[in-house]
Amino acid sequence: MIEKWNITIPELSGDEPRSAYIYVPDWWEEDSEERFPVLYMFDGHNVFFDEDATYGKSWGMAEFAEESQLPVIIAAVECNHGPNNDRLREYSPYDFRDRAFGSVRGDGRITMEWFVNAFKPFIDENFPTLPQRGFTFIAGSSMGGLMSLYAVMEYNHVFSRAAALSPSLWAGGDQLERLLRTAPLTGETVVYMDYGSEELSNHRGMKRRFIDATSRLIQRGVMVESRIVPGGDHSEASWERQIPFFMGTLLYGIVE
Repeated sequence: MIEKWNITIPELSGDEPRSAYIYVPDWWEEDSEERFPVLYMFDGHNVFFDEDATYGKSWGMAEFAEESQLPVIIAAVECNHGPNNDRLREYSPYDFRDRAFGSVRGDGRITMEWFVNAFKPFIDENFPTLPQRGFTFIAGSSMGGLMSLYAVMEYNHVFSRAAALSPSLWAGGDQLERLLRTAPLTGETVVYMDYGSEELSNHRGMKRRFIDATSRLIQRGVMVESRIVPGGDHSEASWERQIPFFMGTLLYGIVE
């Protein structure tokens, strides 16, 4: 079952509506006492439906969950499609400057405050969730991958596991490095992180940034699965092929 409805995030985009989505396993019945872990995802328009996806190709997350009979809820929110780098602004924890985009103000903390203090409570109140930290995960790709890594470290008291696919580490700079080195960890933390072999040259020094981020996490005691995807590129089609890998990591030890 997938539900889709309109929401607003006043702190970020005023009364401009955007879509929220939630997948609940089809076999769940309303009178059941069964509860599920929750995976929160960025770029919700790309998660479930091809007709909603930016480039006409979604990840197909619901199909995978159904075919695999995964006991998990997936909650996702559409990004801001505004013309003034609005997606980058909402999905960057830090201010940054890039030749392609110019100066971008990072409102990622505002985004995460909304996720943690507004969206998650709504999901927990209205759907059959296991709300505890140990059953609360987050995932995304590109800038959403950066945000997932940021979220599991900065909001480690809320999220215990994260999947960061093709994370835009180049936008994090020294501030991200400092976060990975110093953020207090509440408990057992698991991170899946990958990068496509065909996209490593998209930004200068990406291989070194990826290695450094992986090393920092391991040094902190985070349990990391880190992959360079053979032939992987920066696209929904490539990220869809990684679903079995990152979902296996997020649910490892939780789902039998």
